[in-house]
Amino acid sequence: MSTINSSLKTLMNLAKVQAVISRRFDRLNIHGIGFNDFMILYLLHQSADEKMRRVDLADKIGITASGITRVLLPLEKRGLVTREANERDARVSYVVLTLAGKQLFEDAEKTANLLANEIITVEKTKDINILNNLLTKLGGNIT
Repeated sequence: MSTINSSLKTLMNLAKVQAVISRRFDRLNIHGIGFNDFMILYLLHQSADEKMRRVDLADKIGITASGITRVLLPLEKRGLVTREANERDARVSYVVLTLAGKQLFEDAEKTANLLANEIITVEKTKDINILNNLLTKLGGNIT
């Protein structure tokens, strides 16, 4: 019988919780988006001028620069985000939230808040600051 250390067990439990949360947030599909799409729309909605450099957006959600391109394609096709070139540096491009994307985000935000309150009930909120501090130390930097 093998023995794993507490750090590995914690990470395994974190992976399971992530899967459970993703499955619960499948209910966002009533808006035609998934949880990762929601996170992208959220980050763009929160950013200055509702746009971000593609590389910064990829970093914020924890995927590669090429991965963000694959994730953004369906959102671009639906008109929820658009691309914008940097006037000073052709190597840099931005992802911009469109009016349709902003409206969809605002509608989906209500559903996401309800889902989050189902997952993290009032009784659990006292522990949330401790968890947020730990997740931030592990690289979770979504604000």
